[in-house]
Amino acid sequence: MEHTTLVQHIRQQEKATPGATGEFTSLMNEIMVAAKIISLEVNSAGIGEDIFGLTGKINAQGEEVKKLDEFSDITFTKIIGQSGTVCAITSEEKDEAYIIPPEDKPGKYIFMMDPLDGSSNIDVNVSIGTIFSIYKKKSPGDLVTDEDLLQKGDEQIAAGYIAYGSSTIFVYSTGHGVHGFTLDPALGEFFLSHPDLVIPDQGSTYSINEGNWVVWDEAQKDLVSYLKEDAPSSGRPYKLRYIGSLVADFHRTLLKGGLFMYPRDTKSPKGKLRFSFEAAPMAFIVENAGGKASTGKQRILDITPTGIHDRLPLFIGSKKDVELAEERLAATVKKGGWFKWLSG
Repeated sequence: MEHTTLVQHIRQQEKATPGATGEFTSLMNEIMVAAKIISLEVNSAGIGEDIFGLTGKINAQGEEVKKLDEFSDITFTKIIGQSGTVCAITSEEKDEAYIIPPEDKPGKYIFMMDPLDGSSNIDVNVSIGTIFSIYKKKSPGDLVTDEDLLQKGDEQIAAGYIAYGSSTIFVYSTGHGVHGFTLDPALGEFFLSHPDLVIPDQGSTYSINEGNWVVWDEAQKDLVSYLKEDAPSSGRPYKLRYIGSLVADFHRTLLKGGLFMYPRDTKSPKGKLRFSFEAAPMAFIVENAGGKASTGKQRILDITPTGIHDRLPLFIGSKKDVELAEERLAATVKKGGWFKWLSG
């Protein structure tokens, strides 16, 4: 049986793209190389050099940086930054964008990443991952501006994630379907294992941190209570599945269907997840798989951020499940007078 590698698949897509120069293929190849390095490090955790624990630093989000967070950020920044394909790199771990110096011959792409999502799970051997998105430089000239760094979500030209778990899987989309590749550790190659992924139109699970119940608004509480009601004729109750790593929770939702939610609350009134590094790339992937992504009332990909670290609520997954969430949230808001809080 013939197996298609990730590189072969990207080249096949490149050949079908009029005017392609090979620069995007080169960038994707460098992302793949960095992913292999991090996969090896993750799977070697606890053996030899200690990569568990904290560095003692605080990142741009005010969070304590773990050693593997820092390793992943440095690895991607170095490999992508030296690829000659990008003019800027933004990372969840950095306050500002890293602009490629003119002497390094920058390319035409903007690379955005959460280098290690779910890092709180590092020490307990739970799946973690990398999330990335790619935009094309818009402004003329060599200077990288906010026009380049703060683009509307649907202006992404590609997005993907790498899940480091029982196996390492690389999932990406360029706007023409969603495809998954599993790493063969013996050969060191990613092989096509999940061609043309399509998310089920409706699922039977919901994913949310119910430990935050006390800080939710009434609309969110109503939605979760509705999902848990015993009503077999409408496919309820839904089953709760929550890992606490966006990549892992999203990957399960993409394959099995259902609804992932991270709503705003009184502790995070603007929402918790980052538009550039988490919500936008996952929204691009899920829409290309036939699903939907929303803030609860607005399509994620219709949003233009005001800063690279903007946060927002996220409801993502099967189309019917996200639409159900939007309808229930809107209905409760109108009924209970929560409109001002939810729309604020």
